[in-house]
Amino acid sequence: MTDRISFHLDATDGKARTGKIQTTRGAIRTPAFMPVGTAATVKGMMPESVRATGADILLGNTYHLMLRPTAERIARLGGLHGFMNWDGPILTDSGGFQVMSLGALRKLDEDGVTFKSHIDGSKHRLTPERSMEIQALLGSDIVMCFDECPALPADRDRIATSMELSMRWAKRSKTAFGDRPGHALFGIQQGGLEQDLRAQSADALRDIGFDGYAIGGLAVGEGQAAMFDCLDYAPDQLPVDRPRYLMGVGKPDDIVGAVARGVDMMDCVLPSRSGRTGQAFTRRGVVNIRNARHADDPRPLDAECACPACSSYSRAYLHHVSRSKEMIAGMLLTWHNLHYYQDLMAGMRGAIAAGTFDAWQAVFHARRAEGDVEPI
Repeated sequence: MTDRISFHLDATDGKARTGKIQTTRGAIRTPAFMPVGTAATVKGMMPESVRATGADILLGNTYHLMLRPTAERIARLGGLHGFMNWDGPILTDSGGFQVMSLGALRKLDEDGVTFKSHIDGSKHRLTPERSMEIQALLGSDIVMCFDECPALPADRDRIATSMELSMRWAKRSKTAFGDRPGHALFGIQQGGLEQDLRAQSADALRDIGFDGYAIGGLAVGEGQAAMFDCLDYAPDQLPVDRPRYLMGVGKPDDIVGAVARGVDMMDCVLPSRSGRTGQAFTRRGVVNIRNARHADDPRPLDAECACPACSSYSRAYLHHVSRSKEMIAGMLLTWHNLHYYQDLMAGMRGAIAAGTFDAWQAVFHARRAEGDVEPI
């Protein structure tokens, strides 16, 4: 183990794993879902409310924070933890994915990426060295290598060229990261849906040596079946004694399928974004609370859920505030969704530890297939 992070596997069931990542700011129970705090906030939530859902770690976004309020300002104000009032671990992404999504607003070369801000059009430069500098200024506990992530579908030559560039950037990221006790650096596997390219990427990352390993370049338009096909082999190509992080995933059934294939960490904006648009994740599938069928329904959103939205408010109320575009609607539904996701992770951790993960998965899928409760 390194002096930056420790990872201990407590149990496995098939390929599914449960364990603990120990950081200087606390333990992260795995499998772990990381709520996304893009701009130093999980939208609609107080930090203590996010903690109450069961979250051990949050994700912050290098691209957005470097533009506003700037990493330098956050550093002057004591770092990201104090700035956003979150005392647990924080993982920051490298900015590579967001820069990729800018399309025509960016220019890629061997050294890095030049891009225009989506906020005011100002010109910026991101390199592996600058990404490491920004993440050090933010003070995140887990730092991600700077990489290039091509959108899928893409031809094999494009994927191979991108992967090889990302591996060169990974080496530069490791050098620039330096020796930072108490902080961890994760490498990012690329290679699209090509098994041999994924293997090459994994070998290159192993040679450099990282505290954890991410599976990048998925959930970018390839569809669930293709993603699962890739996850049938990609996690196995990474070191067994380090955390495996699947970036940007996803829906509840994506997460369960990823854990079944050996993934330890995930993040996604879906719980909070969906909450703001009236979508609620429940044990019986997705509920659109804005639908007219809920207008006179006195029942809770999910009778088995202990979150404030379910324990204190009716479907009728949630329907009303959501249709009326009241702020509390997004707050309550986001809290519910994040609570549901953390319940999901806790359920999987318990089932893996008990050796009953297959049975747990069967119940999970069967209940979702039932659909929502019948209207009144």
